[in-house]
Amino acid sequence: MLALGFLSPFDFASPGAVLNMLGRLTGIWGLALMLVAAMLCCRVPGFDVPFGGLTKLWQLHHKLGAIGFLMILAHPLLLAIGAAEVSLNAAVATLFSDRPAVLWGWVALLALMAFMAPTFNFFGEPDYQRWKWVHRLSGITVVFALIHTLMLSRTLPGIWGDLVWGVLAVMTLSAISYRWIFSRWYGRHPYLVSKVEHPANNIVELSLAPVGTHLKYAAGQFVYLTPKVPELASGHDEEHPYTLSSAPGESVLRIAIKDLGDGSRALQDIETDSMMTVEGPYGSFFPRVGSAGGGELWIAGGIGITPFLGRLRHCARSGEALDAHLIYCVQDEGRLVFGEELQGLTEAIAGCQFNPHYFYREGPLSADYIKQRCPDFASRKVYICGPLPLIELSRVILSGAGVPSGNIVTEEFVLL
Repeated sequence: MLALGFLSPFDFASPGAVLNMLGRLTGIWGLALMLVAAMLCCRVPGFDVPFGGLTKLWQLHHKLGAIGFLMILAHPLLLAIGAAEVSLNAAVATLFSDRPAVLWGWVALLALMAFMAPTFNFFGEPDYQRWKWVHRLSGITVVFALIHTLMLSRTLPGIWGDLVWGVLAVMTLSAISYRWIFSRWYGRHPYLVSKVEHPANNIVELSLAPVGTHLKYAAGQFVYLTPKVPELASGHDEEHPYTLSSAPGESVLRIAIKDLGDGSRALQDIETDSMMTVEGPYGSFFPRVGSAGGGELWIAGGIGITPFLGRLRHCARSGEALDAHLIYCVQDEGRLVFGEELQGLTEAIAGCQFNPHYFYREGPLSADYIKQRCPDFASRKVYICGPLPLIELSRVILSGAGVPSGNIVTEEFVLL
């Protein structure tokens, strides 16, 4: 909004002047949004907490990046159309000037279009790992765009332009430096697989023993796990996010992984003593210790049980009472992962209740089912984790029952 303060009556003197002004503003706002989006995607631990977790932070990154990208696309077009009020030659000269500042702008725009194309699926659904590498390269374009802006900026004159772009550049480069330099040497913790268990035929729970410092985390948080095992059929040296199923006080990390792709399938057969690196923790699913209050309703689906399992294990170890009612939605009894342990944990923790919901028998989750098992659910804080269709269905049910949106916390499993 600072740019609006430097507008003058000349910017509204004619249709061409208005278009020129809009062209300058879209350039400034587009670049600012791209810089902020670049900061948000660098996964600095703890930075995601005020935003409600890394998933919500990543969603904000996508929105800001998309809006900034569209503004930057509109920037040269508006300037050229505004110049057409003078003449066609003026419009062409605006777009294709040989001035170094304009050339840097075109380098930034063309590079950004090339690196952003896979994000918008211009060429079909991209390979996930290839998309990640290409998407990271889009950060280079903000450097080109900054050069263009600093050489040609007119809407933020003098020290204001240097101050705004200087602060944004320092913050962005600091975040990028963390992701590309610091996190590679100090942000990733080495672990060895100490135990491999199979609670279901397509799920493995790995116990990881620290080689050095043990990671500190809260129940419900997740980490990025990178196997350092060249012998794996797939996934060697590829990072993927997994929720921790262990309690924060345990000496090992426990991670439950479902076979959902080549990388997670290969981990089903991993051997003990295999090397892993862990980065994190991330997420802010449950309230921090001491900030919780009132009863809770938990709705889990499939492997989305893991954050709830971690919190139950924590409460059982610490002797903490917990007024929580867990509804675990699965297709049938064969897919009730950790069923016996969940039953034992909820029986051992004062105030806890557990109800498995089977789709083949009960049909889709309904308000009647929830009310029968948890009559006061409308007054509880609700936590939902699982596939997106279950989350959307639960939201409809809860909203229809009068549960305020601020009392509904969700976390879906997406590629981050």
